[in-house]
Amino acid sequence: MGTSPATWGAIVSSTTGPDAAGGSRSTGPGSRGGAITRERIVDAGAMLFYSQGIRAISADKIIANVGITKVTFYRHFHSKDELVVAYLERRAAWERDRILGEAEAANGDVDETIRLIAEGIGAEACSPGFRGCPFINAAAEYADASHPVRQAVATHRAWLTEMLKKLLASIGVDDTAVVNELMMLRDGAMVSGYLNNADAVASTLLAASRAAIAAPRG
Repeated sequence: MGTSPATWGAIVSSTTGPDAAGGSRSTGPGSRGGAITRERIVDAGAMLFYSQGIRAISADKIIANVGITKVTFYRHFHSKDELVVAYLERRAAWERDRILGEAEAANGDVDETIRLIAEGIGAEACSPGFRGCPFINAAAEYADASHPVRQAVATHRAWLTEMLKKLLASIGVDDTAVVNELMMLRDGAMVSGYLNNADAVASTLLAASRAAIAAPRG
């Protein structure tokens, strides 16, 4: 709504080395070598954007990290912002897969789903290098809500909101206010996990989410 150190490393792995374009393998976007090169660029961008901030990282720094030429970089991404969108879309896909997997593991039990989601966020908050929610961080660096980066953030948050709405509807809770409360709790947990006591994130988030769901409504 999180990741262990191992999981985060699998998503955001820094890869350095010589540019694949230096060999006989084609690195055009449609080729196999091109797809590998593109993934290496996204890997490097994701690691640097998350650890140091998007605005602090230039395209040149990513190019140097991957070990490619500017021509190769811009063959795959027309701008740094386009790479930022790819980074967020990859992260969004991972979060969707994780949450859907947790829901499946809970076998339709809403409380168990909420518990697994809370534990996932808690585990992520305790992982080395945790700097909060990538989507909140990205939104803070792009003031224009119509910018493609902000649109990528909005798309993922819309998915989270709809997922929670359907989850609650399955137990007869059809209240937008509860969905909004759970989203706010999720956001607060990600920020608190970075700024405060990460060890308490899972239990606090779970207790607050249960209370929000069970609260009587007028």
